[in-house]
Amino acid sequence: MPTRILPAVGDADAVRSLTTLLSQLPDAEPVAPVTDSTQLVDTLARLAAESIDELPEVVVVHERIGPVPALELIREVALRFPAVGVILVTSDAGPGLFQAAMDYGARGLVTLPLHYEELASRVNAVAQWSVGVRRHLGAGGDVFSGVGGTVVTVSGAKGGVGATLTAIQLALAAQASGRATALLDMDLQTGDISSYLDIQFRRSVVDLAAISDISPRVLADAVFRHDTGVALLLAPGDGERGEEVTDRAARHIVSALRSRYEVVVIDCGSQLSGASAAAVEMADTALLVTTPDVVAVRGAKRTVRMWDRLQIRKAEETTIVVNRHSRGTEIQPALIQRITGTAVAATAIPANFKELQGAVDAGRVHELDAKGTVKQALWALAGELGLVKGTEGAVPRRNGRAARGGDRAALTFRRRKEIGR
Repeated sequence: MPTRILPAVGDADAVRSLTTLLSQLPDAEPVAPVTDSTQLVDTLARLAAESIDELPEVVVVHERIGPVPALELIREVALRFPAVGVILVTSDAGPGLFQAAMDYGARGLVTLPLHYEELASRVNAVAQWSVGVRRHLGAGGDVFSGVGGTVVTVSGAKGGVGATLTAIQLALAAQASGRATALLDMDLQTGDISSYLDIQFRRSVVDLAAISDISPRVLADAVFRHDTGVALLLAPGDGERGEEVTDRAARHIVSALRSRYEVVVIDCGSQLSGASAAAVEMADTALLVTTPDVVAVRGAKRTVRMWDRLQIRKAEETTIVVNRHSRGTEIQPALIQRITGTAVAATAIPANFKELQGAVDAGRVHELDAKGTVKQALWALAGELGLVKGTEGAVPRRNGRAARGGDRAALTFRRRKEIGR
């Protein structure tokens, strides 16, 4: 079977040199090259819409591709098209770039000037990897095998604001609508998803931390299938083991989940780690849960600024979810939006802990009353985010803003200044 190779090169001379060599490779089938990052992603998306089998096995990205930098483009391709192997062509043969390329999702690196033997070796290895991935993706009809699922992270502005409950209910809503859904507990030291659902399982996310190529079989062994159908990847029972999940491991784990499930919801907790930072950076939608009080809103503002400083996520790419909201609260969603500079979800979660307490204490939050206001709001939020089947695209992914919440005109200037400190 010939290996389909798609070159992505912006320089005309480099195009000729690369395509000439590729055409000489045995069993190679070079396709028409693309000249910029937008054309590459659009081409892959068009092919993937027909079938995963229509995608090329190998994409060769030249370092001078644009307008998106080569590494960023590689990450985009690796996340959206996990069955495509990417090779970076670069003049920098140093270990630093090699490590960065691997972290961003490249399967190989070829140095300039190009040499036939090196290129042939890399293309052959990456093509074999791609074929193996597609074989695994094709096994098991109950598992998503599309271009790449939607990843949503849920973080807390501080502890106790309801991030875990939000993450669980979003996952339950997506699964109930017929979408294959995974829920990952990336609150590595203090994750409570297992307690909220009253389950015990010896496997955890740590079991995948040292594995660079996570096969479907390995992933299935680490996942707990809940009665609701949601696939759970839990935090370790021993919190100190959370340190074993590095940012690089987190990228591999999230990518593996994305390739196997239509929706991946990640509970990142309220403390930033390398792993949770990687998850937030990779997410299509990053939610930050806060309650409408001074301490929590200040925490949200600090988190948004920290993500921006560390180049994890821009404020405008973050969506605030307001929990325990009521009309009588002095701090309303529109004010939180102005303070944090983020989007704010149109759906606010009402304050009604009595509705939750019994289910939380019993570890049965998946059995919340369907008529309850909190569950209805959380499932409506899932619809707003496009996680429920039939609502895809309800809000734009990655750079989109959600609709604004309400405001109270009577809020005093002193109160605004107090929160904004």
